[in-house]
Amino acid sequence: MSVYGISDLHLSIALDKSMHIFKGWDNYVQRIESNWKRIVKNEDTVILPGDFSWGLKLEETVKDFEFLNSLPGKKILLKGNHDLWWNTAAKVNKFLEENKFETISILFNSAVKVENKVICGTRGWMYDESADSKIRKREVGRLRLSLNAAAELEGEITLFLHYPPVYGDFVCEDILEVLREFNISTVYHGHIHGSGYNKAVSHFEEFQLKLISADCIDFTPVLIP
Repeated sequence: MSVYGISDLHLSIALDKSMHIFKGWDNYVQRIESNWKRIVKNEDTVILPGDFSWGLKLEETVKDFEFLNSLPGKKILLKGNHDLWWNTAAKVNKFLEENKFETISILFNSAVKVENKVICGTRGWMYDESADSKIRKREVGRLRLSLNAAAELEGEITLFLHYPPVYGDFVCEDILEVLREFNISTVYHGHIHGSGYNKAVSHFEEFQLKLISADCIDFTPVLIP
């Protein structure tokens, strides 16, 4: 069994909000499906750290979840900044259960063990100090909850964020402080697209930052070693 990661699918199968208008996103749903089926097996797990669907409400995401549920493997979703459909964990879990999306679960203030890996994480927040400090503090708290839950499980902690903690010259020191506390050195993240690539940071101090936005990885889930 293997673990893969891919972020920012930006699905809108039942909505008039396609990513085709952006360079490199032509036929992206078909490309995701083809590449996914080529490498992911039913016994594998795929982590999706945010921006899964453009739906504003859960009922607008049904077709997107049907598509994801039809793909091989188990899928674990984290919240992204565009996942406005995201509700309380109880409501999302009820939605998944009622619609029989049996291969999909969410990660929210929690951690889950997948073979020898312990998967944890949260959305994170912007690296710019002008961003809302209340939201940043809340995300730091959620990160700590997830890492505390992970610490109770035996295995290699593997961390996913939606926002990168470092981008260009901006550094979210509050997030990095928690990562240092828990001895986390590798972060898988999404959020960055297109012209933002030139500001993406792969190494910062002791940290390795791995960008897995779908368009950055040719719409192909990447193996998490």
